[in-house]
Amino acid sequence: MKEALLKLRQYLLNGVSFSIPFIACGGILIATAIAFAPMTPAGPDFSQSPTLKLIMDIGVASFTLMLPVLAGYIAYAMASKPGLVPGFIGGYLAGTTNAGFLGAIVAGLLAGWMVNLVKKAPVPAAIRPIMPILVIPIISSLVVGVVMLLVVGQPIAAFMVFLGEGLRSLQQGNAVVLALVLGTMVAFDMGGPINKAAFFFGAAMIKEGNLAVMGCVAAAICTPPLGAALATFLRRSLWTEEQREAGKAAAAMGLIGITEGAIPFAAGDPLRVIPCLVAGSATASVIAMLGGVGNHAPHGGLIVLPVIDHRWVYFLAIVAGALVTALALIFVKTLAARKTATAA
Repeated sequence: MKEALLKLRQYLLNGVSFSIPFIACGGILIATAIAFAPMTPAGPDFSQSPTLKLIMDIGVASFTLMLPVLAGYIAYAMASKPGLVPGFIGGYLAGTTNAGFLGAIVAGLLAGWMVNLVKKAPVPAAIRPIMPILVIPIISSLVVGVVMLLVVGQPIAAFMVFLGEGLRSLQQGNAVVLALVLGTMVAFDMGGPINKAAFFFGAAMIKEGNLAVMGCVAAAICTPPLGAALATFLRRSLWTEEQREAGKAAAAMGLIGITEGAIPFAAGDPLRVIPCLVAGSATASVIAMLGGVGNHAPHGGLIVLPVIDHRWVYFLAIVAGALVTALALIFVKTLAARKTATAA
């Protein structure tokens, strides 16, 4: 069991190491474009700046490629070159179905497993030469594609509707409970369907005159990447050089409200990292709600400060959430390091 978990971690880290440059490139380009674009109640306005729009589009392209690369190289670690095609296809479909990075991880693991299964199938000697370049990619891609589109995609769409209805019912009850739920959703899958459900709910509430919901979401959006970046700064020895570099990019993305900056940390160790990210985002969200923070724009991060009500509370919520995330990450990583050292 332990050996299987170590192999799984190795597969995940392989995908993360290849996807980090895409996350960093895309996140910094998007952050740059948003930072210099005028912030309006409808969000960043690129209508008067084609150069910033161009930078934004290139950043979005890099982000779009991140999921296929993550899934593709998870599958590559499991099954070598034949895993790349179904892995990339599964990762792409994770994006089109809004399954996010968790969907990409599932796609990569499924692709690698499927390729290894097909490799073991007895075939005539005449077919063996075309197995790696034709038979294996086609069969495994079909299976992965069907699973992502029919098994993963449709439930996610239904789940999004369910989440939206649930959030609307919570709005009529305890505001603190709503803030906890929103903060948890934002951090759980960092840009995936659950995150997007919270974000779009907050954006919809702006149109209805309820600015507090988007205030909570905007504060929660920042804390996963900022907290991860802070953790790499406070305890450098717990992190690899690659993770420390990812922390620098995560800091820039967090300031501009891009939750995906925390994905390199979560994808490599989701069971430990995601609860830490959730704790920080929930903290920031609750503080924002209790402090009466209102956000007039459907975006997050410090970039929206000009359109925030109760700015100092908003800033305090972000700092507190990032600190909770960082301390939680340091705690769980220290325990894991001690456990590894003891086992050795």
